[in-house]
Amino acid sequence: MEIKRFESTEKQSELWDIIGRYNSVLAEGGGRSGKTILFLRYIFARALQYRNTDHLVGRFRFAHAKQSICYQTVPKLQEITGVNLTKYLNRTDWFYDLSNGSKIWIGGFDDKERTDKILGNEYATIFFNEASQISYETVETVSTRLNPPQGVTGKMLFDLNPPARAHWSYKIFHERKFPDGRPVPDNDYKWLKMNPADNRHVSKQYLETLGQLSASKRARFLDGEWSTDTGSLWKRAWITYDNTERDYERIVIGVDPSGTSTGDEIGIIAAGKFGGEYRILDDDSCHGTPNEWSERVAAMYQKWKADLVVAEKNYGGDMVGHTIRSAYRDINIKLVTSSRGKILRAEPISALYERKEVKHRVPFTELEDEYCSYSEDTKESPNRMDAAVFALTELSGVDEESSVGSARIVY
Repeated sequence: MEIKRFESTEKQSELWDIIGRYNSVLAEGGGRSGKTILFLRYIFARALQYRNTDHLVGRFRFAHAKQSICYQTVPKLQEITGVNLTKYLNRTDWFYDLSNGSKIWIGGFDDKERTDKILGNEYATIFFNEASQISYETVETVSTRLNPPQGVTGKMLFDLNPPARAHWSYKIFHERKFPDGRPVPDNDYKWLKMNPADNRHVSKQYLETLGQLSASKRARFLDGEWSTDTGSLWKRAWITYDNTERDYERIVIGVDPSGTSTGDEIGIIAAGKFGGEYRILDDDSCHGTPNEWSERVAAMYQKWKADLVVAEKNYGGDMVGHTIRSAYRDINIKLVTSSRGKILRAEPISALYERKEVKHRVPFTELEDEYCSYSEDTKESPNRMDAAVFALTELSGVDEESSVGSARIVY
C-alpha cells in the first residue's frame, strides 16, 4: 500500500531524503514545523514496505504519547493521505496492527513496567518523540532493541524543540561527541532544523501567538534556537541524575498556582527525601483551569503516595487549598506565603544542588532550563522552579521561615 496525497513542505522533503541516507536523524526546531508527522509518515511507509516488522514510537510520558500520537497526529496523517493506514489500534498493549502483519508500538518511558514491556520487543525503527524530555540512559537502553530483520536497515529518529546546549542531543548531533566523550561517526547522526515558518500549513495566527511569547520561549518554539545558561542561581554541572529506586522517608508535591489570568503555567513538582539526600521525582506542570491542574496535583499525590502538598497561597488565598481538595478529598495540604523574593528563597535550595544533595530521577528539561536561566532580570515567572523550591524547602527545612514565609495553614 502506498501513502499518497501527502504534500510535503520543502523542509519535510529534505528530511525524508536525509532519513533515507542516514540511520540516526534528529529533526530540531520550533513547534508545528512538520517534524513529527513526517517521521510518522516515514514509519508507516516502512512498516507497510517490510512485512511483519515492528516499529516503536516513544515519548517520556505514555499519556502524552497516547494523546499526541494516537489521538492527534496519526488521525491527521490518515486524513491528509486519504489512506486507512491501520487495521486497528490495540488499546490494551497499544500498537497499530497493519494489514501486512507489521506493528507500530506506542510507548512511554515514565514507568518501569512500561519500559520493560518496550524492551521485550525488537524493532526496525525507533522514534524518540520530544527527545528533550528523555534521558540519554533511556535512549541507550532502548537502542539495544534496534534489531531489524535481515535486509532491513535499522533507523533511530529523534525530534525536539531545542532545550539548552547542555542536553545530550546537542552534544551528539552538534558537538559530535557522545556524552562519555567518544566521537560520533562521521557518516551518521545527521540533523535538520525545521521551524513553523517553513510550514505553509501553519496559520498566521499561530505564528503571531508564538511571536508574543517571552524571549526564551520565542527563541525555542518559534526560532528553534538552543539556549545558553544566563541565570545566577544554578549551574548545569550541579544537576545530576539517579533513577535508583529508594524507600523515601517523605514525598512532597510542590504547587505554584498561576498568578495571572494570561495562562502562566502551574508548577507541579514531586520531590522525595531519604537520609540526607533529595530527589526531584516528577514534573507535571501544565497550563489549565483550576479543575484541570488540581486533578493533576491529586493524581501525582496518589501516584507517588505523597505525604503532603505544599502550595503557594499568594494568589487565590485559601481557595487554592479548596481547589486541590475538590479533586481529592483525602489530601494533606500546607499553604505557604512567599514573603521574600524568588532569589532569596531559592538560594538555600541551589546550595543543596551545589553540594550534590539533590538529584533528578530523570532529566526534567523545562525545570532545569528555568533553574539555569533565572536571574533578577528575568520577567517570565519560573513556576516550575518555585514549585520545586516549595517542595525541597519543606523536605529539607532549610531556612524555612525566611526562605518561604511565615504564614502557613495546614488542612
